[in-house]
Amino acid sequence: MSAATRAAANAATDGPGPTGAAGGGPAEDAGTAGSAGGAGAALAGRFFDAAIELLARVRDEEAESVAAAGALLADTVAAGGRLFAFGAGHSSLPAQDVVYRAGGLALMNLLAVPGVVGVNVMPATLGSALERVDGLAGAVLDTSPARSGDALVVISLSGRNSLPVEMALNARALGLKVIGVTSVAYAAETRSRHVSGTYLKDHCDIVLDTKIAPGDAELTAEGIGAPFAPASTVVTSALMQAVMAAAAGDLAARGIDPPLLRSGNVDGGHEWNGRIMREYGDRIFYRH
Repeated sequence: MSAATRAAANAATDGPGPTGAAGGGPAEDAGTAGSAGGAGAALAGRFFDAAIELLARVRDEEAESVAAAGALLADTVAAGGRLFAFGAGHSSLPAQDVVYRAGGLALMNLLAVPGVVGVNVMPATLGSALERVDGLAGAVLDTSPARSGDALVVISLSGRNSLPVEMALNARALGLKVIGVTSVAYAAETRSRHVSGTYLKDHCDIVLDTKIAPGDAELTAEGIGAPFAPASTVVTSALMQAVMAAAAGDLAARGIDPPLLRSGNVDGGHEWNGRIMREYGDRIFYRH
């Protein structure tokens, strides 16, 4: 038996000392740790409950809008149009999740704005500042491949900043159909940062309401100074995937095989995707 193993064995069999001073300390620490672990597990469970409740509410209350959004994307695909998704900051995550995605529509392209897609810019606060810059959305659209007849999904939790508002407003002016994914509650509880005083929801053909409360934090707890545990990414990503599913079903109902990608990690996936890329290459821009 090595010295380390012997020491571990001795530690495992040592009981508390006569007064509890030497031996009782670790036992008390373990109890405290167990209590803390129980509190953490309870909070984790509360978050799952909150997220599940939100998902169920969105499923039930937004069903018609999800179906309409899926039909709009199917109309666009059937008519030879292209699909785009945009989001800034953490709202870019659900947009990225439907681009070049196994099981997703191959025609969905990310409309990326440099500096606002995620936290890959330093300092990260620059991305938030760029969301408030007037005119940026117009410049991005003017230099993008988006054109009349295409469809754009604009994702913004608050929907109050200039960038998502102008992205939707300018896209519609160019002849694109716009689906907005946002929390409508923000319009009632916050002030728009766009000069028009409007929100993303005011410039969309279809609006999907995430039902997220302003502040995007589902939990509070004693000893924790700020609300925490945001659920917007979970709910918004689920909404986006629901729309993709609706679009695929709508296309199939019209006799059109949806241009879906397969996982590159299953046999035959690369060959399948290569065929899709060749067939729809003029509508896929993330390859260039």
